[in-house]
Amino acid sequence: MYSVEGLTVSFGSFTLLDEIGFVIDKKDKIALVGKNGAGKSTLLKIFAGLQEPTQGRVVIPRDAVVGYLPQQMQVTDERTVKEEASLAFDRVLQWETELGKMNAELADREDYESESYHKLIDNITLLNERLVMEGASNIEAETEKTLLGLGFLRTDFDRPTSEFSGGWRMRIELAKLLLRKPDILLLDEPTNHLDIESIQWLENFLAMQANAAVIVSHDRAFIDRICQRTVEISLGKIYDYRVNYSKYVELRKERREQQLRAYENQRKQIEDTEDFIERFRYKASKAIQVQSRIKQLEKLERIEIDEEDNSALRLKFPPAPRSGSYPVIMENVGKSYGDHVVFKDATLTINRGEKVAFVGKNGEGKSTLVKCIMEQIPFEGKLQLGHNVKIGYFAQNQADLMNERLTVFETIDYVAVGDIRTKIRDILGAFMFGGEASDKKVAVLSGGERTRLAMIRLLLEPVNLLILDEPTNHLDMRSKDVLKEALKEFDGTVIIVSHDREFLDGLVDKVYEFGAQRVKEHLGGIYEFLERKRIENLNELEKTAKGERPKAKEADSFALHPAPVAPSYAERKEQQRQLKRLEKEIANYEKRIEDLEAEIKKIETILNTPEGASNADLLWKHAELQKNVSETMDKWAELFERHDPQANQNNR
Repeated sequence: MYSVEGLTVSFGSFTLLDEIGFVIDKKDKIALVGKNGAGKSTLLKIFAGLQEPTQGRVVIPRDAVVGYLPQQMQVTDERTVKEEASLAFDRVLQWETELGKMNAELADREDYESESYHKLIDNITLLNERLVMEGASNIEAETEKTLLGLGFLRTDFDRPTSEFSGGWRMRIELAKLLLRKPDILLLDEPTNHLDIESIQWLENFLAMQANAAVIVSHDRAFIDRICQRTVEISLGKIYDYRVNYSKYVELRKERREQQLRAYENQRKQIEDTEDFIERFRYKASKAIQVQSRIKQLEKLERIEIDEEDNSALRLKFPPAPRSGSYPVIMENVGKSYGDHVVFKDATLTINRGEKVAFVGKNGEGKSTLVKCIMEQIPFEGKLQLGHNVKIGYFAQNQADLMNERLTVFETIDYVAVGDIRTKIRDILGAFMFGGEASDKKVAVLSGGERTRLAMIRLLLEPVNLLILDEPTNHLDMRSKDVLKEALKEFDGTVIIVSHDREFLDGLVDKVYEFGAQRVKEHLGGIYEFLERKRIENLNELEKTAKGERPKAKEADSFALHPAPVAPSYAERKEQQRQLKRLEKEIANYEKRIEDLEAEIKKIETILNTPEGASNADLLWKHAELQKNVSETMDKWAELFERHDPQANQNNR
């Protein structure tokens, strides 16, 4: 158990966190939410021991291991990917070295009856037990499994980390963190540098294998699937909801409505009291009552309403000039760098008005194909843009390329031309850069503010083909919702490169999957695509059960997994029987988990009432049910890994 007790963080006269307190249980998965600047990252840093509070404390057991992943970090470039990830086991490796020395000493000694000899044997036994508990014999397999799950290829393992981008090096740090198996994980925007498949792998890992976790993330689908508790920071206070994020949004709305009613009642009471004081201030016969009312006002604890960002972000793209019927047509387009083939034979047609997603693992060519469309790099094959196509382009790093010495106003004024220059202040106000905010230097803007500023450039002239490369990185949930609605209303064509499933859901009607040097078209939305992918994986499993050779998923698959000898009829029947038995067991465990979670939700509904919050029996029962869910999910995960080994390896 970990606890925050009376924690206060102040900067001069400004109080960021005001005597907050809450408890984290052993298996809690908590979504830490709040508007930008509320103090989420600060609280994680205090938990990690990197920052001291003004007062109060965080209580963590002495032997607890804390794992912290910040948004940005410095990584070294002196090792290979596998060597760097293996540093997670530096304590285990140190123990193995000590054990080797002890065993060498034991072999040379002959004082078998001495006390020191027996103590040496005890120390060797103790160290052996520690190594077994830490899984020392499985270090290499665990390291490889985690790296593969986070999107690395086996051929990447021996490459120096210096060859990888910052996003990939962040994955190496995440791998080290997960391999250490900390007692509590502190993750600050962990999905920013992950693709959809890696995010799903991380979801499964956190849900099935991680201990306690506190997660700051603007990826709604990610925290909804992992966290069954939401802690909100608002106006320096903590509001603790034992529900997932979607349910929290509903409860928060109800709470704010209650606060508004209480605030209005109190405001009327204050007005009536002040009116009484003003009317009878100078009447001697009412002096005692007036003084009583004045003291009453002074003692009154004013009701505060949860802050709500009322600076409306109004994003609406200008009407799109009409383009030809087919804005983008490709035939056998390919891109290689020397012997390295990024993709080949890409043949696709994007119709006017379509909104499509480019998805796939990082490095498979999504941004590369975008650059081909933009004619920024040479390519093979035929790529034709339709009649009157005008492109608006938002690149991943566009927000970082702006001149930091300029102000927000100067940044837009520099690129604006014609009559639009007279409306710059209005445009900036619509993007929450009104008033003094327009005079801020770019250097002091947050990642989300820079992204919004970069988006403004897309509004400066009408376009009919929007190409957005990871547009939601650094945007908070509200800004993402506004951008999504604006894109839905946009009457032109849209290509979106994104790993944010919730953002793509209901927005795109076609998905292009990048992988294995190919670009494959899937009709339908993002969740339809993901469901088909899941079914394809299950079909691969059944083919394997029938003795068919699975398709290779990376260059060395055949070398690592040679084609099996075709099993006999009896063997195939036995495999199918075992598969069906496993599926039945998995279904039983899933039903058990569903029943337990339904019971937990009933108790949480009662616990969220003033009467239920202090019911010790209910709290104890809630903890027991959570424990049962955790144990049942562990058993389910074990069966699922036996049933679907690809889900465990996620080999690329």
